[in-house]
Amino acid sequence: MAIVVNLEGGRDRGRAPSLAPLMSLVGDDLKRVNEVILRRMHSPVALIPQLAGHIVAAGGKRMRPMLTLAAARMCGVTASERHVNLAACVEFIHTATLLHDDVVDESDLRRGRATANAVWGNKASVLVGDFLFSRAFEVMVEDGSLDVLRILSHASAVIAEGEVLQLTTANDTETTESAYLEVIKAKTATLFAAAARVGAVVANRPKIEEEALESYGLNLGIAFQLVDDVIDYASTAEKMGKSVGDDFRDGKITLPVVLAFLRGDEPERQFWRRTLEGLDQKPGDLEHAIDLMTRHGSLRDTVERARHYGAIARDALGIFPDHPVKRALGELVEFAIHRAH
Repeated sequence: MAIVVNLEGGRDRGRAPSLAPLMSLVGDDLKRVNEVILRRMHSPVALIPQLAGHIVAAGGKRMRPMLTLAAARMCGVTASERHVNLAACVEFIHTATLLHDDVVDESDLRRGRATANAVWGNKASVLVGDFLFSRAFEVMVEDGSLDVLRILSHASAVIAEGEVLQLTTANDTETTESAYLEVIKAKTATLFAAAARVGAVVANRPKIEEEALESYGLNLGIAFQLVDDVIDYASTAEKMGKSVGDDFRDGKITLPVVLAFLRGDEPERQFWRRTLEGLDQKPGDLEHAIDLMTRHGSLRDTVERARHYGAIARDALGIFPDHPVKRALGELVEFAIHRAH
């Protein structure tokens, strides 16, 4: 059994973990990434940059492109433009998946703004998502590395598989923890892993370093999603940019639900079946769901699982010598988990 280690690292314990150290190290590169994104999403079809710009402008932490930039810098890249272009490619893939996700989930709000499908409709959102995927592949081809093409194209395929796999578990309260982990590995963690690995490829580093960064990204991505699962039930609308309990209202089966269902008695399981499988929800049901999760420790234990994967992510960085970026990547793990507090 793995032992979960302290995630504090070398950070000043009086300061909350933050993205600021990583941003200070890759901020200039990230500005160039944003310039590439704006330039490459241009199209003579006016609706394309308009719709794509809507979701890009919605913000987000740009964590995935930052992983590519940070990994490349930690591995010694300084003057190349490749890591900048490929970081933009990673963000195109991510943005395309968000457009498709919102259509599949019938979402009306993302990061506090109306989703593209709510404004322009499902057809336009799906097609612009396809456009962004195509732009991403253009950037990969222009880069000229078969390794890059293999890593990012495989990630794109796995993400799509994860979307389909999620459909098979949708509203199914019998979903197991292992089945749910397979979904989030595919949907979320795979792109984190690919983004980090590409940084080592650009730097022409040995396979062991590529694989270490892939492991870091994969386990960071799992931890990040698990914390997101908790935040949906234990945060505020202001912090989330969406309504608290959206996962519950949509009948999504996330790990806090899986654990609460397994630990509950039959009347409690009937509650979950009614509200999540049947989507027969009444006033007070969300509050009751949160009460059950709290009573059975499923929110707490989901955070503990996130800590476990975060520890694996930090351990994966162990083969790299001390470096400001390495320390910032360690703090990124802490930041991802601290969001649950």
